[in-house]
Amino acid sequence: MDYLQAIILAIIEGITEYLPVSSTGHMIIASSFFGIASDDFTKLFTIVIQLGTILSVVVLYFKRFFQTIDFYYKLLVAFIPAVVLGLLLSDVIDSLLENPITVAISLVIGGFILLKVDDWFGDAEETDISYATAFKIGMFQCLAMIPGVSRSGASIVGGMSQKLSRTAAAEFSFFLAVPTMFGATLKKSYDYYTAGFTLTDEQINLLIIGNVIGFLVALLAIKTFIGYLSRNGFKVFGYYRIIVGIALLLIHFFIRPLTVV
Repeated sequence: MDYLQAIILAIIEGITEYLPVSSTGHMIIASSFFGIASDDFTKLFTIVIQLGTILSVVVLYFKRFFQTIDFYYKLLVAFIPAVVLGLLLSDVIDSLLENPITVAISLVIGGFILLKVDDWFGDAEETDISYATAFKIGMFQCLAMIPGVSRSGASIVGGMSQKLSRTAAAEFSFFLAVPTMFGATLKKSYDYYTAGFTLTDEQINLLIIGNVIGFLVALLAIKTFIGYLSRNGFKVFGYYRIIVGIALLLIHFFIRPLTVV
């Protein structure tokens, strides 16, 4: 990975992490086009730079992160399903992460769901999140273990299915990203450490640059997304997913097979 590739991947991560378009899917596709997706450092990079995007949520919602202890209990309840399934299905998830076609198909299916989600749940106005609602949102979030599904998209739809308003569902999705992504970063970093991988000075610099850029871009993306979502809903993201997914399938079958190896 060179510096330009690191910058591009960080920008993609910052834009897509909190949009319902699948940041993991976009990172897999971009790194596949660069021809670096199978590289061990690239896999670590795409996980570790999530720390920058996590920090953007903490900065934007700083006061909200110092609410009552009940707030943290609800985040914990929503986080538990991802921990359990993530540990149980670790090998399956890793194999799916190496399949761009899974990403393309997930993008298309998720796109059609987003086209209908406003019709299904768009009138909901609830803003209070119960423990039961938090747990159900956590279960929906687990769908994002399939690359291309979108963690934010799955958890937002999960929240809206429980009668939460678009904004309330989106904001809880942002909050839930903090423990989920932090946990995933710690696990992946530990896995690489125990496997004996070491980082060069250049790779450390790439991680720093990636986190800084991801943080700055995510700040803008979150602020823009919340305003747009409250006014316009999900349809544009649905169309985007369908177009990108179909384009990837056409490229794979008629131009050049997409592969990470």
